[in-house]
Amino acid sequence: MGKRVRMVGAVVAILLAALSYFGWKFTARSAYESAQYEVMQSEGVCEVRDYPNLMLARTSMRDISQGDDGSFMRLFRFISGDNQGKQQIAMTVPVFMERDSQEESAHMGFVVPRDVTANGIPQPLHEEVEISQRPGGRFAVIRFSGPLNDSTRREQERLLRDWMSSRNLRGSDNTETAGYDPPWTPNPFRRNEILIKLVDADIAKNRAPAANKK
Repeated sequence: MGKRVRMVGAVVAILLAALSYFGWKFTARSAYESAQYEVMQSEGVCEVRDYPNLMLARTSMRDISQGDDGSFMRLFRFISGDNQGKQQIAMTVPVFMERDSQEESAHMGFVVPRDVTANGIPQPLHEEVEISQRPGGRFAVIRFSGPLNDSTRREQERLLRDWMSSRNLRGSDNTETAGYDPPWTPNPFRRNEILIKLVDADIAKNRAPAANKK
């Protein structure tokens, strides 16, 4: 009897693991439209990218590392129909999170899909959600996996700024964090990024011979 119970338990565990895997697989970043950019230089986990102007649905948040202040759900409700047109808007990646070093404030933004931007973005109904433009430009970027918390963010920003310094690239004091995966994605498979906008884009001597578009 005990052996049979153990076998049933093992089968249930395998089924749950399979369901978890395929649940993650079919809701992973590949299922969503991704913000476009052009890679100008690539070296290991660090890149220099050119981004076009992007339209964001944006809201304030207490801090980049905190997900319990309602900021994500305000934006999720907006794309789920909490807007003047009651329009369903597709989720995109990444979710941008920005900290302003001067104002000591933080914001979260969903990228509005290109077709919605072209046809007119419905206005949010929630007073704490706004539509704003993320200005394009040239950014230094570092890509990493694992949890997205204060300690990893600070360490990755330090590594990125060290890389920038070694390449004579000057960046803004402000930083952006980008997350590409739903919360249930296992840490080793997560894609996170730190982005710093360059204030001196004279990097022609470092430009890669070929550019990649995303």
